[in-house]
Amino acid sequence: MLQAHSFLWHYLWLGPHILQLGLAFLFWRRGLHRQFPVFFAYLILEAAEEFLLYWMDVSPAFGSATWWHTFLAGSVAEGLLRFAIIVELLRHLLQPWTALVRVGRNLVGGIGLALILFAGVVELARGPNRTNWLINIAHDLQSSFFLVQAGLILSVFLFANHFRIVWERVTYGIALGFAIVWCEHLAIWTILATGIVTSARAPLDMVNMATYHVVVLVWLYYVLVPEPAGMRPPSVPPNANLEIWNREMERFLQR
Repeated sequence: MLQAHSFLWHYLWLGPHILQLGLAFLFWRRGLHRQFPVFFAYLILEAAEEFLLYWMDVSPAFGSATWWHTFLAGSVAEGLLRFAIIVELLRHLLQPWTALVRVGRNLVGGIGLALILFAGVVELARGPNRTNWLINIAHDLQSSFFLVQAGLILSVFLFANHFRIVWERVTYGIALGFAIVWCEHLAIWTILATGIVTSARAPLDMVNMATYHVVVLVWLYYVLVPEPAGMRPPSVPPNANLEIWNREMERFLQR
């Protein structure tokens, strides 16, 4: 059952992304695509990428090298899109504090660009003649992406908690889902990048697929199910230091 091309394997690859397209339709119907344009684009593009990779995997017309080249290109594009999602979440979380949003956007963008350049330099230094070079660079790049992005999304949660910032429901659901899947994917891709695991590759891939399935259901829950009345605690004013930070950042950016 936990083997490649089993019924469960096919379902876990396709099922979450079919639900994901349904979630994108809900975003469009409710006008949420205007509030979260980057996340909306992610829902559509990531699903399209996975359908393409699935077709290339089951079709005899494509070889292994072609599949890994496509996977690597998609990983870079998707990784950069995930950085943009972090910026979008920061924008919603810090709406009244525009200077902090600008600083956060520049910081996340700089980290994303530096990560791509660093990964490229490391792989070029290793040389293209290694065995399974294409697979290894894909594993290294994915583990690097998830290391940085998991750290960033957890930092956003800690920041919001420290300054007592109240999340919007949908924003919180999106951030929670990504925190779960990025931390889990970090663990799995790090294991795969070490090269220790070979025979258990399919079960580990299915753990990734299953986790993503759960995360899509989390997103659907936060969009479909309204918050029960009386469940939200009394609103606590944000920490006053946040206003000070914002004013100082405004001064710094105007220099």
